[in-house]
Amino acid sequence: MYDPEGDKIGKVKRIYVDNTSGAPTWVSVTTGMFSGDSLVPLAGAELRHDPEALQVRVEKEEVKTAPHLEHDGLISPEAERELFDHYHIDPNRAGMDLGGKQQMRGGRRPDDKGMVRSEERLAVNKQNEEVGHARLHKYVVTEEQSVTVPTTHEEVRIEREPITDRGQMGRADIGEQEAEVTLHEERVTVQKEAVPVERVRLAVDEVQDEQTISDTVRKERIETEGVEKNDRRNPGRR
Repeated sequence: MYDPEGDKIGKVKRIYVDNTSGAPTWVSVTTGMFSGDSLVPLAGAELRHDPEALQVRVEKEEVKTAPHLEHDGLISPEAERELFDHYHIDPNRAGMDLGGKQQMRGGRRPDDKGMVRSEERLAVNKQNEEVGHARLHKYVVTEEQSVTVPTTHEEVRIEREPITDRGQMGRADIGEQEAEVTLHEERVTVQKEAVPVERVRLAVDEVQDEQTISDTVRKERIETEGVEKNDRRNPGRR
């Protein structure tokens, strides 16, 4: 890209066209002097093929101070108005055809102010509110519990021992006689005691979920009378 004096501005990176007419309107150029790309108008620009170059109608210094392109591939209406003001360009004569001549954008508009079309949109807010209470309550239940405990007890058995030396036993008397031993056994007794086994408390966790809110909104529609179907619309630039 070159300015009217033949000074090199930079390397052409991208061409932007008008959404309605399809005419090229802006070009982004990398100058090597800035971190971003600069936008240059194509109004009055000429394409030269020997050597292959684009000569624009703005000075190199104007390009240096022009607003940079923040979002590659997207020129908002606000950004375009700022560029028009910087380069002092009539928005209605900002296009360029492929032959290098200026091209008109849009047609003549009537002097009426038109009308504004409005519509309702849902504005969603969030607020915390109480939905319930949680509490701990302790109560007593009973259950059967069995414990096996090892015990001992005494039992009687007969032991027989033959007498081999009668002289040591003395005189043997024949008659009735009784012998008695006392038997013992372990008996289990039960006592109950309360012991702490665990601590229980309430904890609150925040869980992410989604809610869908629906409502009825109103939109205005504009109808035309006396306008042919093939009349062009004039949508805003992207």
